Amino acid sequence: MLLKIFKYQNTIISRYLLSNLIVFFFAITFIIGLIVFGNQFVLTAQESISFGIPIKELMPLVGFNMLRDIPIILNLSLFLSIIITISQLYKNSEAVVMNSIGLGDKNFMNLIKPIVFFTFIIIFYLTIFAVPWAKQQKSYAEDETVNASEFSFITEGKFESFKNGEIVFYASESKVNDIVGEQNMEEIFIYALDNKNPVIVLASEAKKYTDATNNNTYLHLKNGTRYEGLPGDGNINILHFEKYDLEIVSGDIQRSISSFSEIEEKNTIDLFREGGAKANAEIQWRISQPISVLILSIFGVFLGKSSPRTGKGINFIIGIVVFMLYNNALLIAKSAIESEQLSPLIGMWSIHLLLLLILIIFYQFRQGKVAYFIDKIAFFNIKEKSHV
Repeated sequence: MLLKIFKYQNTIISRYLLSNLIVFFFAITFIIGLIVFGNQFVLTAQESISFGIPIKELMPLVGFNMLRDIPIILNLSLFLSIIITISQLYKNSEAVVMNSIGLGDKNFMNLIKPIVFFTFIIIFYLTIFAVPWAKQQKSYAEDETVNASEFSFITEGKFESFKNGEIVFYASESKVNDIVGEQNMEEIFIYALDNKNPVIVLASEAKKYTDATNNNTYLHLKNGTRYEGLPGDGNINILHFEKYDLEIVSGDIQRSISSFSEIEEKNTIDLFREGGAKANAEIQWRISQPISVLILSIFGVFLGKSSPRTGKGINFIIGIVVFMLYNNALLIAKSAIESEQLSPLIGMWSIHLLLLLILIIFYQFRQGKVAYFIDKIAFFNIKEKSHV
């Protein structure tokens, strides 16, 4: 069976079709990959500048994010390259000649099978093994460079804004303990809002820590003063303290983020053993990526058919819209499974089955079989009777 699937038809037409498909596939993959890499690099550079971290320490994160995005890039690239390749055959009237000698949609599907199944295997390996490993390694890299808190790396001698401007922080000196990963700061200034009331805190020392009981992240301040209200107000409150803890990250938020990230980092075998809504959603998402390659490749052959009078790029735009709707539908189903609003038995399988049903109906229309059956129905076949 496998030999039949991967059997390569060594003919002039197959070599011509595959060579064009491979050229378009690599060209589109390079363009999309360059855009994604550029976007990741810019975001990393901005994060590096914001936190005062050398960009070389954040560059591994770019690589792990790229590995995470490769399955979608390959899937979209193959889908669009099939559309372009087939449409070029029709634009040049080459497909018309092929159809006249009996080469139709089924033959085009057979001719592109080698690259489709080769891409299927690559994406299957990436989604099942490589991508979870990349997300796990990214998590390790983030733990070494960027702590979960926004205050992990404070640029000393500079006013910095956090939490959308709700907190303004300043530290004249900042040192990171490489052994325990703590950051000790001196001469602290904090401006924050407490129920829309301005609060100013001055302290000689500060240290960030995480409470093991509730997982909240606090800034532990020493020897300082807390001013509630602005100078000149009659109701200003002044508090002198030796020790004062300021919550900067809620443990509930960290737990919700870590629970999803831990699921995405686990290998597929552990997810099958674990079970649960989130594990089922992640398993179906990983399996759906290679399945979508097979479905979209068939869809690409159908969308590639056009006439020489059809506007250029119409099929390409329709293909992008189809891919976005398909991918977003899978993401919505994944979210619904995670929140237990959708049964895993229905899950993402319903999205694939719906698209397959659309493909079958589309193919029947192309073959004229649907019109034939409609014509046989008496309700649609009303003809005037002639009388002698």
